[in-house]
Amino acid sequence: MGKMFIIIGIVFVIIGLIWQFIGKLPGDIVFKKGNTTVYFPIVTSIVVSIILSLVFYVIGRFR
Repeated sequence: MGKMFIIIGIVFVIIGLIWQFIGKLPGDIVFKKGNTTVYFPIVTSIVVSIILSLVFYVIGRFR
């Protein structure tokens, strides 16, 4: 159980560092009109979904 939390923590740290430097991925949709900005993080959502799927797959393998 402890190893699982360490792996999850490392994955979240890596995701946080990547997110900090990249900010927004190509393919994310941004609409700006006047003082209003609407942001649709489509590609970011797909990447986060893939990473979480891999994390849960790894967790399932250790059980």
